[in-house]
Amino acid sequence: MIEDKLNLKFYTGDDQYSDGDIEDELLRIVQEEENYEEFLMKENDWAKLYHLSKVRQNILEWYPFDPFGTVLEIGAGCGAITGLLCEKTKKVTCIDLSKRRSLINANRNKNHDNLEIVVGNFKDISLEEKFDYVTLIGVFEYSIYYVGGKRPFEEMLERAKSYLKPGGKLIIAIENKYGLKYFAGATEDHTGGYFDGIENYAHVDRVRTFSRQTLEKLLVEAGFSTNDFYYPMPDYKMPTTIYSDDYLPEISDLRGTEYALDRDRLLFFSEALAFDSICQDHLFPIFANSFLVFSSKED
Repeated sequence: MIEDKLNLKFYTGDDQYSDGDIEDELLRIVQEEENYEEFLMKENDWAKLYHLSKVRQNILEWYPFDPFGTVLEIGAGCGAITGLLCEKTKKVTCIDLSKRRSLINANRNKNHDNLEIVVGNFKDISLEEKFDYVTLIGVFEYSIYYVGGKRPFEEMLERAKSYLKPGGKLIIAIENKYGLKYFAGATEDHTGGYFDGIENYAHVDRVRTFSRQTLEKLLVEAGFSTNDFYYPMPDYKMPTTIYSDDYLPEISDLRGTEYALDRDRLLFFSEALAFDSICQDHLFPIFANSFLVFSSKED
């Protein structure tokens, strides 16, 4: 049963994070529609595309998970990645603030028997189990909201690390505050404002993204000695290509990345031509739009 997948032990009765009424529509869709991709072809709605498109799974579909491994998915939301994790590993435990979102997740993944969804705030939840993988996909930037305090990002990493088995991996996907698209006229993904990340969130107090250098520094200081960076393009939300430090894009590889699916944007210059120059000068890791990082405590 759907309800059997939900663990409400830590739920306060208040959905602390919500996208509003669209979540009721998403719940109806996952309960009634057989083929999400065919359904989305008839739609023109970013929220439905973001939560339901299978393209979201490209971020980790390629990764060689241990089929006997276990996963803690922090901030699972409506389950865009959850089903993939269930298919690739032995057991998946999700944590999410919202019961309504968790119901959407449970309904769309009702055929997976290896899934448990714990509803509540990550900082208030205590699990005895340790995991082979802990994911923060589009979550780490909200540590101020989730964890609070004077060192929310450091504490988020410490909490995530505490749930890892020896040899386990932390997986983070997050925007690059210096992604080229933000210079070229795209709004900051979380605030909708222009240049908020580039201006170091001077007028924003609930979200932060980071440069590669700063993100790696945070991870090392949290005890993650090995950090492998990948670069999803156009971004980690709807990735079509994922580059690595061993396979970086070359001149002319980055064409057609200027579009924006979520909201209107400006176009100050040709990102394609700018990326050509950036790739030629070997600066792509600095200006990539997003990061995907696999971190471990051991070398």
